[in-house]
Amino acid sequence: MHEMGIAQQLVTIALDAIPDDIENPRVEKMNLRIGKLAAVVAHSLSFCLEVIARETPLEGAELIIDEVPVCLHCESCNHEWQTDTPAFGCPACKNGQVTMISGREIEISSIELADD
Repeated sequence: MHEMGIAQQLVTIALDAIPDDIENPRVEKMNLRIGKLAAVVAHSLSFCLEVIARETPLEGAELIIDEVPVCLHCESCNHEWQTDTPAFGCPACKNGQVTMISGREIEISSIELADD
């Protein structure tokens, strides 16, 4: 399950982002952006984060996942579109020279700390 490795990295990044001058920080929410093609199972990631975040400022934090659609750009005609299918040919010019703009990312968009 690669969600455990992803969770470990997310916790490391989140903890490193908390300013050192905050005494006893507690994260209330962690907002993520995860692409549809990132092959992440949301409930598995949530479970893994729960396990790894124990006894850290992230323990008990609400995980909010924003799913990022697959967006493509045609190198021939500059058409951009979203897709839910694995056929990555341009719908405008039928060319197969496309670049993926989004859909594979896994990123922390924000971390919200409690006002204790």
